[in-house]
Amino acid sequence: MNEPQLDSTVGDIVAGCPALASVFENIGIDYCCGGKKTLGDACRDKGLEPQSVLATLAQPPQTEPVADTAVMALTELADHIEQTHHAYLRSEFSRLNELTSKVASVHGDQNPRLHQVSETCRALIAELSDHMMKEEQILFPLVRQLDASDTAPTFHCGSLANPIHQMESEHSQAGAALERLRELTDGFTPPDGACNSYRAMLNAIAHLERDLHLHIHKENNVLFPRALEMEQNKRS
Repeated sequence: MNEPQLDSTVGDIVAGCPALASVFENIGIDYCCGGKKTLGDACRDKGLEPQSVLATLAQPPQTEPVADTAVMALTELADHIEQTHHAYLRSEFSRLNELTSKVASVHGDQNPRLHQVSETCRALIAELSDHMMKEEQILFPLVRQLDASDTAPTFHCGSLANPIHQMESEHSQAGAALERLRELTDGFTPPDGACNSYRAMLNAIAHLERDLHLHIHKENNVLFPRALEMEQNKRS
């Protein structure tokens, strides 16, 4: 991607790097309907200092730092998942709903699958919201309690295996929804002439997929088996 310049149009900047759509949204610059304005004009219209905006755009969008989950205690790992992946999802839910609804309303007549994208995304967000609440209010507190105890506590659910089995089942449902979104969008590939909102939507869903895959991996393949092993060891 070429470095953004003040004489570059906002639309061209986002077309070259769709991830910058979220930056423009955060600072209140319209990159879709106002995409033909130069960055300099858009900054002046919004009363923003152009060099400061350029400096912001020069920083790559934040990505998750590499975390060595294998060396984390169970409490630390549960905290990491909440603070990294749960926080990311909650920060994106509203934007994802707005983008998928907007693109479906504008382009759905030409591509009816976009209505299915919007519906699938809306259902996935509802399921993930409920899923995270159960983890944060039920499962993760039990994991932290186990981690802090010398012997396995008596859980109201009997064993951690019971809520873990439910969470893994819900992970499978989320994975199926992600596969459906990838299928409906041809692998997140924008069609010819796709507007910037369309491209931003695809970029957002692609990032959701990457993050949720990593998120589920940390739970299914690290946190859950280690918690079950600790529970078994502390009961013996």
